[in-house]
Amino acid sequence: MKKEQMNIVIVGHVDHGKSTVIGRLLADTNSLPEGKLKQVQDQCARNSKPFEYAFLLDALKDEQTQGITIDSARCFFHTEKRDYIVFDAPGHIEFLKNMVTGAAHAEAALLVIDANEGIQENSRRHGYLLSMLGIKQVSIVVNKMDLVHYSSSVFEEIVKKYTAFLQELDVKPISFIPVSARDGDNIASVSKNMDWYTDRSVLSQLDGFDKQQDRTHLPFRFPVQDVYKFTEDNDDRRIVAGSVECGTVSVGEDVIFLPSYKRSKIKTIEGFNTPVQQEASAGKAVGFTFDEQIYIKPGELMVKVDDAQPLVNTRIRANIFWMSKAPFIKDKTYKLKLGTSRVSVKLAEIKSLIDAAALGVHSHKNQVDRHDVAEVVLEATRPLVFDKVSAVEYTGRFVIVDNYEISGGGIVLDEESAENSLFEQQIREREELWQRGEVHAELRALEYGHPAVFIVLSGRKDTGKIAVASALEKALFSAKQKVYYLGIANVMRGLDSDCLLNRDEHIRRLGELARIITDSGQIFITTVSDLDDYDLEKLKVLNAPNKVIVVNVGENLFNRFKPDLVLKENPKIAQAVKKISELICTSP
Repeated sequence: MKKEQMNIVIVGHVDHGKSTVIGRLLADTNSLPEGKLKQVQDQCARNSKPFEYAFLLDALKDEQTQGITIDSARCFFHTEKRDYIVFDAPGHIEFLKNMVTGAAHAEAALLVIDANEGIQENSRRHGYLLSMLGIKQVSIVVNKMDLVHYSSSVFEEIVKKYTAFLQELDVKPISFIPVSARDGDNIASVSKNMDWYTDRSVLSQLDGFDKQQDRTHLPFRFPVQDVYKFTEDNDDRRIVAGSVECGTVSVGEDVIFLPSYKRSKIKTIEGFNTPVQQEASAGKAVGFTFDEQIYIKPGELMVKVDDAQPLVNTRIRANIFWMSKAPFIKDKTYKLKLGTSRVSVKLAEIKSLIDAAALGVHSHKNQVDRHDVAEVVLEATRPLVFDKVSAVEYTGRFVIVDNYEISGGGIVLDEESAENSLFEQQIREREELWQRGEVHAELRALEYGHPAVFIVLSGRKDTGKIAVASALEKALFSAKQKVYYLGIANVMRGLDSDCLLNRDEHIRRLGELARIITDSGQIFITTVSDLDDYDLEKLKVLNAPNKVIVVNVGENLFNRFKPDLVLKENPKIAQAVKKISELICTSP
């Protein structure tokens, strides 16, 4: 019978003995390759160097030279109950990024504190990181008890102080274990040198950790990686492809895509060179087709209608750990990656921050510096789909990218109220500072003979939108109306020449431009491909209080919004112009 496997991480301040604890576990469980222990002992003897159990892990020459663990090295040992994968995470501050990488895979953690040195800065920092990463099973190993003569009072003082510290983080350690890893005290068995301690050894505690729940029992989460369209042999399938993060789904089940809220029923489950599948579960790379063809974008999250639903919001409250030399600052746009979604975000608020140097809690800093841990509010330019990390960790973790490099990582604590968002503040401040002349909108409408209107033609690419927009501008101009047509491509290559890759910024600047042109009393026409409900809502808010008319050409890409006019793909130009002109005349 195959034994279960568990991932654990061991962390702590530099030189507090993490690698020695692991080396001892490897030796005492007979998990070392045959002859490995003697080989290292003989090598130490040849070099006139005292043997250390840590040398069993320090395979890299640089690590032995520097005396510190540089990488999140993995090692393996086994007990009668389990096979363990141990991530030996670095303790030195410069290697905290690697520590986060190792800890992110862990189901439980051992945090090592030197009894002689006591609680150090990284002892606290690693406590914050374990809390941030959502690791609930934590045991504190108080090492080097031999250096304090196995004193119970020294041990109890560390227990008292560190327990109080962890309570601030809402972390409740499962146990505190006094050990001497060098001598094997309380590692594989309870030591006679500390007869005042009668609880578990480290090895017993490891076997006492609860195994993480299988991902297949969690709610179904499927981040959409791509959508493939087939055209050969009259094949009109759209296959939505990606990997199942957690849960299971079967043919015939009803699903919903977020944040578009489009719904359908699974028709088939597709795979490359695989037999017909009726079910897809966690860890599988698959594709889906649906009873009803719907337009889906990569980055959406597919979930089952009957499952517990994720949260959808533009604002999240999160714990982050910042790793970049450049600080995390407000009023700057970053990229947040969660699952397959890529969304522009800004730092909206710093609720609390742990200074990397002073290790104090701050609520007044305006930026998050390197190695800081902070609770923050992030605001996205469009809705994020996520779970609280306490509910579904696989869709509750994210990274933040700045200048194409991962600069920080974090977990979602909860959604945050959208009241008084950065976007709303921007609109409010714009309107408060808007300088107006004495010619009001009503006077312009009387003079021009028409109201100010923003006309948006949307749909897929190459559906005839541009031809309709161009003809509409010409017809209105010939009728002596004040009209101007400008496609979003002009914005991308002109006003937005410094942010060609940021569609959300294209939409924002297009909306701001529309607000100016319609405020002048003109009819402003634009074409935008693949416009969705959220893009349209932003354009409406930005152009308020002026009118927006939406014309969808071809397949309707909206879900909750109903266009003012729907035209067939490549419509007859004259008829399309006539219908849109009638909408302008009836606008208030």
